[in-house]
Amino acid sequence: MTSNGEESTRRIVVGIDGSDSSIGALDWAAHQAESTGSLLEVIMTWEWPTNFGWTAPLPADFTPETDARRVLDEAVEKVRSTHPGVDVRSTVLEGHPAPALIEASRGADLLVLGSRGHGEFVGMLLGSVSEHCVTHAYCPVLVLRDQE
Repeated sequence: MTSNGEESTRRIVVGIDGSDSSIGALDWAAHQAESTGSLLEVIMTWEWPTNFGWTAPLPADFTPETDARRVLDEAVEKVRSTHPGVDVRSTVLEGHPAPALIEASRGADLLVLGSRGHGEFVGMLLGSVSEHCVTHAYCPVLVLRDQE
């Protein structure tokens, strides 16, 4: 309870990038939000493709923000259909995911991320975004590993 008698809002933040591991993290976070009565905040970031010397041809109508919004909307729609009682909010942000997720972790109860393993040895390591979030987030961080 807050000092003025209003109940505080629990908030779980989950970062997705459209990968299977991030969708798995979203599903886990939705179950946790349902169990705890928390708001579920789903974040996806985008950046313009960078290049060094040679520019890959892109379609004239290519917009990474639109693509990110489409992926995010599809993922959130699935969560809303399987967890209709969960209050889900989604945000698409321009920029690198690590600082965006760190900022979103302010005041959150939990930050949830997927971990994309790359085989036996490398799969034991955290990705750069996960590692950055684990070491800098303002709340506890859960990194969900693929269950292969």
